[in-house]
Amino acid sequence: MTTQHSSDIRNSQSISASFVAPHDAPVTSRKYVPKFNSTNHRIKTAAAFENGSDIYHAVRPNYPNSVIELLNLSPHSSVLDIGCGTGKLTEQIAQQTSSVYALDPSKNMLDSFRSKLEIPSWQATAEQTAVSDSRFSTLTCAQTWHWVEPLAASAELDRISTDDAQLLLVWNTLDVSIPWVHRLSRIMHSGDTLAEGFIPHVAQPWELVSVLRGKHAQELYPDQIHTLAHTRSYWLRASEKTREKLTHNLSWYLTDHLDLPSTSLVEIPYRFDAFLYKKAPVKTQ
Repeated sequence: MTTQHSSDIRNSQSISASFVAPHDAPVTSRKYVPKFNSTNHRIKTAAAFENGSDIYHAVRPNYPNSVIELLNLSPHSSVLDIGCGTGKLTEQIAQQTSSVYALDPSKNMLDSFRSKLEIPSWQATAEQTAVSDSRFSTLTCAQTWHWVEPLAASAELDRISTDDAQLLLVWNTLDVSIPWVHRLSRIMHSGDTLAEGFIPHVAQPWELVSVLRGKHAQELYPDQIHTLAHTRSYWLRASEKTREKLTHNLSWYLTDHLDLPSTSLVEIPYRFDAFLYKKAPVKTQ
């Protein structure tokens, strides 16, 4: 049966006003990168996204227009979106230029991407893009760079881009500076992996030229918050027993603890972090 939704919106401030944080609440993350035990652990965790693409596009937030404006694209800019997923960022870039291409390591994600967008795409990774030398003037990675090996990816993106190329790295993360959102992220096992103020590790010849950080929000119904949890790598890798426990905890939190009606939209606060890089000039002898 389909839930009948109303136009009532519960904003973050009203939820915060009545929220009581647990006395043993953990501190927010202080890490600049997610913790992986090894390269194999990183690859295995990323492989979880071979599933779940159908719902990813519906409940993950878009990126603020100010992030796209960082690129200062022209109608003739040649852009490659790396780790395109279902096309959240690619779709926004395609509104600025017609020369857009995309790649992703997940066939499942690419199938979803191709069902929505008529943009050339192929299965590859940031470390091995299957692209010819000096092909693109703009490279983008949204929700991607923490899954790559930064030294190898930096070198590969140098190879496939023009001498004056730019590289954009961007993340949307739950705004865990807000206590009720921090607890939500802990229950969903997601969203608290990059410390506020983090700087990603990118190797030469890429130089950081601009940083843009800010806050925005997405409105979801409680049942869509459950769906959001299902797009996270923790859920995608979890056993059925673990999923049942997470569903129970999340239902209790949204319905009993936060007292959110199933028919009300909920404002989910996000933090975005965007980093623009350009190639360092080649030094002549």
